[in-house]
Amino acid sequence: MFGGATSIRRSSQSRARPTVDVAEHAHKRRLLKTCFTEKSVRAASGFIIKHVDRWNEILAQMAEENHNSSNNLSEGEKGWSPPINFSESVDSLVFDIMGDLSFGRSFDIKEPGSGGDNPLKVIPHTIASYMRFYYPLCRAPLLPLLLWLKPRGLDRVFGMLTPPAVRQYNAFVYDNITRRIQLHREQQKEKPDLQQRQDMFHFLCEARDPDTDLPAYTDTDLRAESSLLIVAGSDTTSISLSGLFFYLTGDPAHLRKLTDEIRTTFPDGSADDIVHGPKLLGCQYLAACIDEGMRLTPTGPSELPHEVLPGGIVIEGEYYPAGTIVSTCPWADSRNEAVHEGRDACAFRPERWIVDPAGTGVTAESVARLRSNFHPFATGPGSCLGKNLAMMEIMIIVARTLHRLDVRRAPGSTLGGEGPGLGWGAENERQMQLEDAYVALRQGPEVQFQRRVV
Repeated sequence: MFGGATSIRRSSQSRARPTVDVAEHAHKRRLLKTCFTEKSVRAASGFIIKHVDRWNEILAQMAEENHNSSNNLSEGEKGWSPPINFSESVDSLVFDIMGDLSFGRSFDIKEPGSGGDNPLKVIPHTIASYMRFYYPLCRAPLLPLLLWLKPRGLDRVFGMLTPPAVRQYNAFVYDNITRRIQLHREQQKEKPDLQQRQDMFHFLCEARDPDTDLPAYTDTDLRAESSLLIVAGSDTTSISLSGLFFYLTGDPAHLRKLTDEIRTTFPDGSADDIVHGPKLLGCQYLAACIDEGMRLTPTGPSELPHEVLPGGIVIEGEYYPAGTIVSTCPWADSRNEAVHEGRDACAFRPERWIVDPAGTGVTAESVARLRSNFHPFATGPGSCLGKNLAMMEIMIIVARTLHRLDVRRAPGSTLGGEGPGLGWGAENERQMQLEDAYVALRQGPEVQFQRRVV
C-alpha cells in the first residue's frame, strides 16, 4: 500500500519509468519518507474521519429509505439497506479519502447519484480495466519489443486508446494540483504564519532533500507523486477492507466478537472517541482480524519479480547468479500449512495472531513464526512507506463503521466467493475470489447495513 510510489522517477518530460538503480531508489525513498511521519499520519486522521462519517451516514440513510419506501419487506428485511456490493462502496470511500489527502479535493464518488451527475464515479472501474489490459503486457515475452516501440509511436497509440474518463481524471488531477501549488506558494509568501491545510500534499510541498536542503519535488514531481499516491493508496486499502468484510460477514461469530470489542472499548453511543491513538491501537482483536483479512486477501496476490544483483544470491541453499529473476507468491505463502502448523491455513481465524497458550493453544513462538511469513506491506528496500497511514485508515474505517452500524451478508448472496462448478481452485465458497492484475481485482461481498440500536 503506497509502496509503488517509491519505485518511480520522472524525466523532464514527466514520463514515468521504473527505478532499478539501487542508489537512486534509496534516494527516492529518503525523500518520500519525509512525508510519512507520525505528524503527517496524525494530520491525515482528521480528513479520514470526515469521509468515514459521511460514508456511514449514507449507508444508514440507505437503510432508512429502504425501510420507508416498501411495505412488502419481510420481518427479517425491515431496517436493513438494500444489498450493497461492498467492494464498489468501499472503493468510492477510499478514493475520496485519497483525493482529499493528495490534493485537497474529494472526488465525491461515494455521494449518492448516478454517473451522469459525476463522471469521475467510473474511475475505479476504469483503473481495473486498465490493469486487466496492461498487466499481461508487462509479463509478456514481447515486453522488450513493446518498450522499444513506446518512444517510437506506441505511446501515441496508447494515448489515442485512453478512455474519456481517464483523460478527464488526468485533467482533474492536473488542474487541482496546479491550484494547490499556487495556493501553497501564495500562502507562504503572503501569510507565512497562517496554519495551512496539513494533508499529504502539504507534506510533499514541504519536503526537503536531506542532501541539499532544497525542495525535494519540482512541480512536475508533485503532480506525478500525488496522482500515484491516489492509485497506490486506494486500491490496496480497499482490497484489504473488502477481504476483511467478506470473511467477517461469512462468519457471524467472529463478526460479533469484533463488534463487541469495539463497542465495549468505546462504550458511549457516539463514535467520536474512535480516533488515531492508544485506545484504538489497543483493540487486540481488531488488529488480529485486520491481519487475518490481509493474510487471506493479499493486495498483490501473485509474485513480484526481483532481479538478482551482481555477486548472486543463495536462497534455500541454492545459488542464483546475477540477472536471475526470483520471486515468491503472497497468495501461496499465506496458505502455507507448514507455517500454520496444520491449523487450516485457508480458514479465517483471527485467534491465530493472539498469544493464549491456555485458551486457544497459540504460543508466542507460533505467532512469531506467522509474523516471519507475513509481509502485507512488502519488506526490505521495497517495503511500503505508508504502512502506518494505511493501518490507521483501515482501523478507523472498521471501528467507526461497526460502532455505528450492524452489518450482515445479504441472504443467499455468493458475490465475491467461490463455489461448486467454478473450476479448480475456485470451489471453496468460504474463500474470496481474487483476479490477479498486479493488484487483486475482486467483487463483493454483497452486504446489508442498518443503524445500530443503542
